[in-house]
Amino acid sequence: MTDPIRSCILTRDRDVRDNLVRLALAPDGQILPDVRAKAPGRGAWIGVSRAELETALAKGRLKGVLARAFKTADFTILPDLPQRIADALERNALDRLGLEARSGTLLTGSDKIASAARGGQLHALYHAADAAADGAGKLAQAWRVGSDREGSDLRGLALPVPRTILALALGRENVVHIGLTDRAAAKRVSDALDRWLHFIGFTPFRASPEQPSSEESLSPPCETASQGASAPGSSGTDRPAVRTHEEFE
Repeated sequence: MTDPIRSCILTRDRDVRDNLVRLALAPDGQILPDVRAKAPGRGAWIGVSRAELETALAKGRLKGVLARAFKTADFTILPDLPQRIADALERNALDRLGLEARSGTLLTGSDKIASAARGGQLHALYHAADAAADGAGKLAQAWRVGSDREGSDLRGLALPVPRTILALALGRENVVHIGLTDRAAAKRVSDALDRWLHFIGFTPFRASPEQPSSEESLSPPCETASQGASAPGSSGTDRPAVRTHEEFE
C-alpha cells in the first residue's frame, strides 16, 4: 500500500504523510500539533524545521497559509507552537520506543545487544546522549562484524536525550544503549525518530572510539536515516543522515 502524499503549506514540497506534521484547528480556535494525525476535521501539513517554522511565524506568513488551508482567519496561533510540536514529536518517538520494548522487539544492556549484533540479529542501534563513546563504539563494531559489514559506516546514533529519559520511556532502569532485533520495528522507530530529529534540526553525532566526544559532528553519508524517507515527487528535504540501521526493503 502506497503511503499518502501531502504538501507542506509553507514550501509546497510534497512528501509522504508520515514525514510531515499535521496541524489541527481545535474547537476553541487554537492551532495545535496533531503529530499522530488523529484529530477530526480539516488539517494542514508542514515539513519544515523548527527554525523555519519560527521564521514563518515571526513574519506572519504562517497565519496567511493557515488561513488559506482552513478557509478562515478565525484562529489563534500561540507563540509556543514550535515548542509544542517539538514536545509532541519527542513524546511520539519515545512512546514508539516504549511500545517496541513492551512487544519484545527491543533490547537494552550492552551484553544483550552485543550478542544480538554478533549473531546478525540487530537491525538498529541507538544510544543515550550521555553514553560513553567507547561502549557505543564497541557495540557498533560488533554490529558491523555480525552483519558482515566491516569497514562500512554502519553505526549507532546518540539521541538528544539522556539515559534517565530513555529509562522512563521504556519503563526500565539505566537505559544507555538500545537495539532493535526486528526489521519492521526498526523501521517504525526510525520513522518516528527521523521526524522528530528533522524538526528540531538535530545533527547526528558519531559514537565511536575514533571520535571520543559525542559533541563532535558527523559528516553524513549519502543515504538518509531511513530508506524511502522521501516519496517520488517529494522535495527530498534533508533528514538526519546516519546509518543507524540496516536498509529497509
